[in-house]
Amino acid sequence: MENGKLQQTLAGCIELSGKTLHSGKVSKVKIWPGFAGEGRYFEFHSNLIPASIDFVRESLLCTSLCKDGYKIRTVEHLLSALEAKGIDNCRIQIQSLDSEDTEVEVPIFDGSANAWVEAIEQVGRKEALDRCGNNVEKLAPYLSEPFYVSRNDSFMVAFPASKVHISCGIDFPKVPAIGCQWFSSAALDDSYEKHIACSRTFCIYEEVEHMCSMGLIKGGSLDNAIVCSAIRGWLNPPLRFPDEPCRHKVLDLIGDLSLFARSGSRGIPMARVISFKVSALSLSPSLSRGERSIESSQIEYKNFS
Repeated sequence: MENGKLQQTLAGCIELSGKTLHSGKVSKVKIWPGFAGEGRYFEFHSNLIPASIDFVRESLLCTSLCKDGYKIRTVEHLLSALEAKGIDNCRIQIQSLDSEDTEVEVPIFDGSANAWVEAIEQVGRKEALDRCGNNVEKLAPYLSEPFYVSRNDSFMVAFPASKVHISCGIDFPKVPAIGCQWFSSAALDDSYEKHIACSRTFCIYEEVEHMCSMGLIKGGSLDNAIVCSAIRGWLNPPLRFPDEPCRHKVLDLIGDLSLFARSGSRGIPMARVISFKVSALSLSPSLSRGERSIESSQIEYKNFS
């Protein structure tokens, strides 16, 4: 699904609304075509928040972007779809029903990225032009040496490679129906739509009460997540894949890695990425600190075909 050497944007406007996972409120998202070189960014109450690792803040059970007192929560599914579908530049206008809110969340839909992928497919994609009417080369980050980051028992390592390949592992020893799973994918080819985008977010039934007590998953239901009990197994089968939970972690990881994009470049590095028990919750702060130090010495943005 690689797009050649020129930056891309949407051929039309996308407009979707729906209930959010954690706040339970309804939000509306309108995605506009963007100028080449400007990348992906959110607009909330006329405030612009770039979809960049520089604005990631540690957040429970989701990836959040913060700037000037405004927060956008649960951005990972939308950004995953935009990155995988090659939408390099766009303006993501988001609003909640309460005009006084300083925090807003991206709708959860069925817990997967399907709604976003289908919407992108419907409007199509085109070459993005800069504000002077010129097209711009699309670059991808290349690693000059392996990169490793860890936190507690989570880790991610990336090795220089000629193509993108992601392997992701999860381990839930106290939940036999999930257990230890691994999933590998080229991620940015047609396998994203067929094998990753439709995988849904999941949670452990025995943890639901605790999450609710923390003010989370107010909008969660059996319609927007798959729920697994340590004792009874899956409460709302069937799964779309036997390893759907692990595939969903790949979906989330693509969304998080998209935050390394710069000026309409691709975010996911040309690398062999291996992760274990990785989530934005566990690694984003480390990635943010590490990215600033490896930008000049370990990453080079180059054209790819």
